[in-house]
Amino acid sequence: MSLKPGVVSGKDYLELIKACKEGGYALPAVNVVGTDSVNAVLEAAAKNNADVIIQLSNGGAEFYAGKGMPDSFQAKVLGAVAAAKHVHLLAEHYGVCVVLHTDHANKKLIPWVEAMLDHGEAFYKETGKPLFTSHMVDLSEEEIDFNLSECARLLERMVKLDMSIEIELGVTGGEEDGVGSDEIDNDKLYTQPEDCLQAFELLSKIGHFSLAASFGNVHGVYKPGNVKLRPEILKNAQALVQEKHGTDHNPLDLVFHGGSGSEKAKIDESLGYGVFKMNIDTDTQFAFAEGVGKFVLENEKAFKYQIDPETGEPYKKSYDPRKWLRKGEENMIARLDEAFADLKSAGKSIATKKGNAIAA
Repeated sequence: MSLKPGVVSGKDYLELIKACKEGGYALPAVNVVGTDSVNAVLEAAAKNNADVIIQLSNGGAEFYAGKGMPDSFQAKVLGAVAAAKHVHLLAEHYGVCVVLHTDHANKKLIPWVEAMLDHGEAFYKETGKPLFTSHMVDLSEEEIDFNLSECARLLERMVKLDMSIEIELGVTGGEEDGVGSDEIDNDKLYTQPEDCLQAFELLSKIGHFSLAASFGNVHGVYKPGNVKLRPEILKNAQALVQEKHGTDHNPLDLVFHGGSGSEKAKIDESLGYGVFKMNIDTDTQFAFAEGVGKFVLENEKAFKYQIDPETGEPYKKSYDPRKWLRKGEENMIARLDEAFADLKSAGKSIATKKGNAIAA
């Protein structure tokens, strides 16, 4: 099985998910905020000969467009569109398959998803392919009937563009770009298998969906012991759907939210229960910042003076943004090396090779 390198969608996306599940590995889904982080993800994927998921939150998309844009909503939409077109332009040349995705969109952000679909429809008409592979609609804080009916409504629009939808059942703890809360009843952190069955029975009739089923996941990094992951919840949900509908093993395409800081043993266990995607944001943010911070500390004078006041030495080569931003990229790439290894996806890209991918 091999696919043309670049952004994948539709049947190719399903083939990529199938390869992940049958191969017992998952793809890191990395939140990005600008060209530096996008390019670092692409470079890391090429270096590891691994396919990858690039995604934007509403805040990341707004930052991509520029914080100076006066209309915040417009920035969220146009930032996402600009990032998607950036990835479409470059991904093929990195020689790997890339899934393009947007992250948590709660009830108040449904208009953001609909506006991106407006642009997606125009892009599809022009190119014959979707702008994004999928969008996430996170209505996990709402009643399940509203959650699923609204996801069904949006999926009906997405399937016309060869797109998928990601939904959430149960609540991921913590907060990410204004979506979520630390004040959550513990039982909501664990999705019930019956809810997963309900989602399967409604959405699979319309089109493809992936499911972020909560098993204790929390955004961010916390003191060891504060986050209690229970991957067996995923196993039970898969078993129930398989039993009720006579499907193949692990019929649900599952997503692991809050991957940063998670126990490696729990990550490994979840891969056996149909997880093909793990979100990572906090760890890569820190890695980028750590790389930049270390360089700044090592070249402190260059960030205070253009020319050394005592020796007259020019510091342009140090304060040039290409120098210190690259240090952030390199450190982010190193953290993604670890993620590809943890998820067992290193060396498993199914993109057709042309001999021009970046070497490790």
